[in-house]
Amino acid sequence: MRGIAVIGTSWGGLAALSEIIAGLPRDFPMPIAIVQHRSKDSELLVDLLQDLTPLCVRDAEDKDPLSAGTIYVAPPDYHMLVEREYVSLTVDSPVRHSRPSIDVLFKSASDTFGANTIGVVLTGANEDGAAGLARIAARGGKTLVQDPAEAEVPIMPQSAIRAVPGARVLPLKEISSELARLATAIEEPRTRKAG
Repeated sequence: MRGIAVIGTSWGGLAALSEIIAGLPRDFPMPIAIVQHRSKDSELLVDLLQDLTPLCVRDAEDKDPLSAGTIYVAPPDYHMLVEREYVSLTVDSPVRHSRPSIDVLFKSASDTFGANTIGVVLTGANEDGAAGLARIAARGGKTLVQDPAEAEVPIMPQSAIRAVPGARVLPLKEISSELARLATAIEEPRTRKAG
């Protein structure tokens, strides 16, 4: 697996995610994992996003194999983590009052994929995602943040920028093309030849 893109958002996230997902190319070369804070009875997010893209969008299930060009959305009330080959779900305690937690996803992605992780923080009304984005940056990954000036709620992107001053701050309309550029620049790991 060449790497992973992880996206976190909360309040105002549906509109932000919709614009990003709609702009991704059909040959996006890595998996994408998304945490959107949402209520336990919220089930339409995957359908709404699937209508916007030829990529496969799915509610993540425990031990789902990771696949390039697939978008995994954390189901309500579960933390989502990524391993080398699959996603896993847990019901560990909420982090910053959130389950799923953006920080939990981002930290597991950076621990697994290191510098081949791309983290994106979008609109939201709390600080979830800032610590996780800092972990991605510390491990050499790429960090993108929605411009707080255009976020529906700027608290989450502002917190991410404070935690990662070197993050690339972009208007929403530029994030999907930058995601595609960064993902394409990460090379597929070479397999070792026997002998």
